[in-house]
Amino acid sequence: MRYAIRSIKPDAVIHLGDHYDDGQSMAEEFPNVTFHQVCGNCDRYRCPPFAREFLCYSVCGVKLYMTHGHIHGVKMGLYRLLKDARDNGVQAVVYGHTHIADCHQEVDGLWVLNPGSCGSFGGSAGLIQTCGNKITDCRILRHADMEEMI
Repeated sequence: MRYAIRSIKPDAVIHLGDHYDDGQSMAEEFPNVTFHQVCGNCDRYRCPPFAREFLCYSVCGVKLYMTHGHIHGVKMGLYRLLKDARDNGVQAVVYGHTHIADCHQEVDGLWVLNPGSCGSFGGSAGLIQTCGNKITDCRILRHADMEEMI
């Protein structure tokens, strides 16, 4: 996570749960970056009372639906997740839980991003670039991609 933040230099970071305290530590370490966090299934007894399992609001001018994914059963498919995202009128849905990186755009224009896992399977991060209130790019970054950004 630290490597991704240092190399990408994002305006905002979305921490999608499991190890909520890692996200809090990163927020303290990078005070000039806005952090948005949700709890994952492994955070059940570690999240503060104000923490949520999903968030839905604008980040950098773009409305996002952010969740770990366990409450939507994403390991069994994305139907429930995409329904909730569409019902909330978002431009992108960002989720985790499966640890499998995925970035694609649905036929109706909805972006779907699972950044994978920063510490497993070779490490990856997701990147959403915006201009005004539009997504201009959405992709998965691997370690080598981040090296090029330094």
